[in-house]
Amino acid sequence: MTGRLQGKSALITGSARGIGRAFAEAYVREGATVAIADIDFARASRTASEIGEAAYAVKLDVTDQASIDAAIRAVEDKNGGLDILINNAALFDLAPIVEITRESYDRLFSINVAGSLFILQAAAKSMIARGKGGKIINMASQAGRRGEALVAVYCATKAAIISITQSAGLDLIKHGINVNAIAPGVVDGEHWDHVDALFAKHENRALGEKKKLVGESVPFGRMGRAEDLTGMAIFLASPDADYIVAQTYNVDGGNWMS
Repeated sequence: MTGRLQGKSALITGSARGIGRAFAEAYVREGATVAIADIDFARASRTASEIGEAAYAVKLDVTDQASIDAAIRAVEDKNGGLDILINNAALFDLAPIVEITRESYDRLFSINVAGSLFILQAAAKSMIARGKGGKIINMASQAGRRGEALVAVYCATKAAIISITQSAGLDLIKHGINVNAIAPGVVDGEHWDHVDALFAKHENRALGEKKKLVGESVPFGRMGRAEDLTGMAIFLASPDADYIVAQTYNVDGGNWMS
């Protein structure tokens, strides 16, 4: 049986672990060749070797334009071009408004927004030059749909991703490049240990309490898992989504309706 992404070349940022890795594994199962693009090249290499021959590691620092350009060239050299980009690399932080630091603000916007925009730009240039169109999938969040008292900066970065998805989608579709986004809700994984610890600090909670409450509040009945997002990622990269442009899809167990 032929996979829905058979013969396609994909690059997934921040895919050495977590959601990005789940996307990479799903894409390989669907027949794609996947660049595991991550700032942690050693871990990306281990992940690629564990996934199999259809995955390979690429060093990528999304805050460094030279690194972005080199990653795109590496994909072009290996596979003759790029068909699919998933903009997954991101950081999380939280603090009350009166405690937000410029360092935290600059770092989150540098990675979550500028990093996503400029890897999107480089991918689009490559796709346009090749002349075969492509699919770009940005990772937004339910946090981009609303403000949250302690999460102003992260929420703002994800709102920016939704906006960039709309603008880039409208601009690039004339080249046959579909730009869309996925907005997860709360997704379990090792990153949630960090998130939970931050909430514990600022809300004076016991470790693990926030995670438990968040999971119980999801209408579906539990936190999401990385694997819950892979179906949408495959769909948006497939020919089934050719007529979908500039949209952000909630995959969140019912947490947010829009």
